Amino acid sequence: MMMRTSVGFSVSLFAVAALALCAGNRAQAQSTADPTAGNGTYIASDPLALVRYDNRYDVSLGMAYDHMKAGPNVLQGANLGGLDLSASYWFSKHWAAEGSGRVYLGTSGAGRANARDINGPFVRQFLFTAGPEWLGPHNKHGALIAHVLVGGANFDSHLGFGPDGVANTPQDANFYYNQTSPAAIIGGHMDLNRSPRWVFRITPDAVITRYSTNYAPKVTQTDVNFAISVGIEYKFKRKR
Repeated sequence: MMMRTSVGFSVSLFAVAALALCAGNRAQAQSTADPTAGNGTYIASDPLALVRYDNRYDVSLGMAYDHMKAGPNVLQGANLGGLDLSASYWFSKHWAAEGSGRVYLGTSGAGRANARDINGPFVRQFLFTAGPEWLGPHNKHGALIAHVLVGGANFDSHLGFGPDGVANTPQDANFYYNQTSPAAIIGGHMDLNRSPRWVFRITPDAVITRYSTNYAPKVTQTDVNFAISVGIEYKFKRKR
């Protein structure tokens, strides 16, 4: 259910963006007014006239949100905030290699209410992934870009100390232990061009992780969660 919700939400965002791009194309085609009509001379100024999709490199930075589960049976998910730094190298107009590094920080609910009284422990997740990127529908106003990135995820929690002064363990909170595991990111970018070089970017993704417990009964679980970032992209001037 979580997988269908995360992926479905991402697909809905891309569908809305695609409709917006099509509407922009129709509006551009219908704008045929004579620029010299009326008194004096009208000089059109279009800041997007020089938008091209021929750059070799680009880099983006955004404020990021990620929802995750800190343990296999933790009912309360963790809502984390952080940063998303990504860069691309374009081999052709439609295909590129993308790398992404993301860090998320926040607190989580604990899986067990017991005498150790663990409340709102701090959790952290790092993602470092890379993979192919594909330029989809695009015009001077914006573009839809899809990517599939694979790599690793690092999970870390700080559970504090119990009433007896002894450090709490992942088992006490029903958390995954601190580890690095395989990860994948499936989604893409919705770009809104502000100039030939600067782009406003929204990145919705489904984040797939596979964390484990190291206490009985040992569990390895695949979790699919939703993440999104909002920020800016810069396209470098060097052309292909």
